[in-house]
Amino acid sequence: MEQTKGQNAVGPGNYRHIVRMENVQKLFGAIHALRDITLSIGRNDIVGLIGDNGAGKSTLIKVMTGVLAPTSGRLFVRDREVDPADYSVRKAHDLSIETVYQDRSLADKQPLWRNFFVGRQITNRFGFIDIKKEKAIAEEILMKSIGFRGVGISVDSTVAQLSGGERQGIAIGRAMHYDADLIVLDEPTAALAVKEVRKVLDFVRKIKDSGRACVYIEHNLAHVHEIADRLVILDRGRIVSEVRPQDMSVAALTDYLISLHHQAYSP
Repeated sequence: MEQTKGQNAVGPGNYRHIVRMENVQKLFGAIHALRDITLSIGRNDIVGLIGDNGAGKSTLIKVMTGVLAPTSGRLFVRDREVDPADYSVRKAHDLSIETVYQDRSLADKQPLWRNFFVGRQITNRFGFIDIKKEKAIAEEILMKSIGFRGVGISVDSTVAQLSGGERQGIAIGRAMHYDADLIVLDEPTAALAVKEVRKVLDFVRKIKDSGRACVYIEHNLAHVHEIADRLVILDRGRIVSEVRPQDMSVAALTDYLISLHHQAYSP
């Protein structure tokens, strides 16, 4: 039976995998979106999830993070099996799994300190939001976790004032603040300029430096190749290969994905 972080007797260092999926299937009617997915995410592990459109990447992370229940198969968090019927986004949060979606994680018109505590407000003994404490914690996240010191951004800045890369940094910093052991990034560099992409990749490195794990979905192969410890390649709902970046160049990886595409559509 699935347990929350507070209930879980498995302490730091006493588990091998943050998440493990075994023979997971997901069907939407006649559509077989995931087929026999077996995948483990270890501690301090940056996993790049790549594949063509429709390969099953988004469905896989939705099952992993409680958005969707698998049709069959087994799911483990910190080496303990969870009940898919009881697993949800809220339970995933309780189990220290956070997802950062491109342009959907922050409220543009709200100051940064409010964005850090959406749905998780700190209250005083009278039940009112403790603004002073929230701002102090937000300031610490900005300066230490994300490294925004000296860039003209304060806790009172609104999200609308930030660049795309800085927004992703805020969302990642928020996930790190809530002690996420696993941070899932869904296309974090989509539509960003080169300079902003570099910021996001640096934030991903901070995830690893802090001892956390990351699943990184990315269409730009050069970006994910640079940052990932290993690359998991999906094709039509299956994991067809797992490689280390040092064992396959970006060019070879591109050719491999093109060959998969041709196989899918050849008569």
